[in-house]
Amino acid sequence: MTFLSATLNRVKPSPTIAVTTKAQELKAAGRDVIGLGAGEPDFDTPQNIKDAAVAAIAAGKTKYTAVDGIPELKEAICAKFARDNDLTYAPPQVTVGTGGKQVLYNAFMATLNPGDEVIIPAPYWVSYPDMVLLAGGTPVTVEASLEANFKITADQLEAAITSNTKWFLFNSPSNPTGAGYSRDELKALTDVLMRHPHVWVMTDDMYEHLAYDDFKFCTPAQVEPRLYDRTLTVNGVSKAYAMTGWRIGYAAGPEVLIKAMRKVQSQSTSNPCSISQNAALEALNGPQDFLAPNNVIFARRRDLVVSMLNQAPGIVCPNPEGAFYVYPSIAGCIGKTTTQGKRIDNDETFATALLEDTGVAVVFGAAFGLSPNFRVSYATSDAALKEACQRIIDFCKGLS
Repeated sequence: MTFLSATLNRVKPSPTIAVTTKAQELKAAGRDVIGLGAGEPDFDTPQNIKDAAVAAIAAGKTKYTAVDGIPELKEAICAKFARDNDLTYAPPQVTVGTGGKQVLYNAFMATLNPGDEVIIPAPYWVSYPDMVLLAGGTPVTVEASLEANFKITADQLEAAITSNTKWFLFNSPSNPTGAGYSRDELKALTDVLMRHPHVWVMTDDMYEHLAYDDFKFCTPAQVEPRLYDRTLTVNGVSKAYAMTGWRIGYAAGPEVLIKAMRKVQSQSTSNPCSISQNAALEALNGPQDFLAPNNVIFARRRDLVVSMLNQAPGIVCPNPEGAFYVYPSIAGCIGKTTTQGKRIDNDETFATALLEDTGVAVVFGAAFGLSPNFRVSYATSDAALKEACQRIIDFCKGLS
């Protein structure tokens, strides 16, 4: 009899956390390291949100709350969905968790049985397949190529659906590619889902407010209202509001599902931090005027990174619609050798050699389900991005 659960053999640790940890270790050892692995804004949490947290502490709001969120926050979430997405929810249809990851995990734990399949477009956020596996389900990946701008087609979704499909997990704008589906592209996917009433939709809208140029965000239940009764719309305050460490995510959906998710949470973490909930309340109800200036900065950084990486021999970097990531292809680097004599066999050896030789930390594409690529987070300073991209260019020029 082994001590550890056999379930753990089905999953792996988060590669993005591993890259960040490795970069921190090298920095601590005195190396000049530029970390482009972490998926969090470098902006500080807006002052009004921090003030709301301090006020909550001063007011003694430091006790247990309702398992899945205080009533005031649920009301604010309902107002947000109505304001931003034309979706009408009541507080009993809303759940608040310790970050978007817990909300997604609760949904899987509440619904998946052995043999149930979850369709996940690739490239995907590294945690999606492993959360499905932990919950006892089977992830089914559908590859979206660089040529298709990292977006799957209606035909691909149709072909992936079986009688065992329970969920279609959707993320736009995407981590790791930044790709965003237009309303027409999303409508083509929802048309497929309307033909398969046993398939539910879980949509991760965490990067909703990080959209650039002429791209207009939309979410599946907004595009196809007939999917409302089988859609879980997930969001949070981490990215747009620069609140990654506060750990607040939320979702709205059919009440029967929300009740099941509440039961899971009641026997795991119970309520999210009371202080963070009050901060999130201010984030959703307070001024939103900082979002547009922040997006101008992110768009400028995106343009800088895309322009510079496309100057690197062997790299092709598409221009994403949102989030704060790019996902360049290194197909032209495969099979080459570094100045240190290391052969680039795949994107993991590329990322390893890049870190060791130049001190630039990126996440290799295999972690996201599509190779040969790597992910860059441009949620850092212009100066750091310029230096990092120049090192990548020089590294690629040295390959032979």
